[in-house]
Amino acid sequence: MRYRKPNPHSEPERLEALRHYGIMDTPPDGAFDRVTVLAARFFNVPISLVSLVDEDRIWFKSSFGLDIPQIDRTPGLCASAIFSESAYVVKNAVADPRTLANPLVAGSFGLKFYAAIPLVTHDGHGLGTFNIIDFKPRDFTPQDEEHLKAFADVVMDQMELRLSARLALLSLSNLLKKEQMPGKYLTMCAWTQKICVEGTWMSFEEFLSDRLGVSVTHGIHPDTAKSMLDDSL
Repeated sequence: MRYRKPNPHSEPERLEALRHYGIMDTPPDGAFDRVTVLAARFFNVPISLVSLVDEDRIWFKSSFGLDIPQIDRTPGLCASAIFSESAYVVKNAVADPRTLANPLVAGSFGLKFYAAIPLVTHDGHGLGTFNIIDFKPRDFTPQDEEHLKAFADVVMDQMELRLSARLALLSLSNLLKKEQMPGKYLTMCAWTQKICVEGTWMSFEEFLSDRLGVSVTHGIHPDTAKSMLDDSL
């Protein structure tokens, strides 16, 4: 199971990495929402979050059981969890010296249990966490930690996939701007849908893989999946 430990980078470097992924303040995404829903059901907790730690706020890319989009960074547990080399676990917040004075614990929110896995990039930047929350104390076993790591892996895979796709499209755009003179067109085969890049015919997938080094995977668009499900009923 993939799990990268965060490296000691400066905060400006970490924030630059966060910007590089281009995910802050993006619209809701079903891929992330499905993970938080599944995690909440799996662990039987009321709240599950994909959180990203910005300069002065903690923004929730996906949240199950919580209606607010973000909180201030100062009281947030995720701001500490992103630097953890393992799961950051608070089994009973009112008895834990790390969280006794935290307003999320002492205030009306009433947090009692928190467990998080940092979302770490390939070069060791902690961008945020995948975490679960409960309003009562809980135990958290090594097996629970492995399961939570697996959920965090899925989230990080989705973030890496979106970054790769965005960079691939940017590279394609730059290449076409460079290769195509003003007023000319990109040639596409009307039958095979292949494109002609620098005199070579290739599929878009081949372009992503061979020219840009991007690994390609396949999925089903949510609208198509819904249509297929409706047709099967």
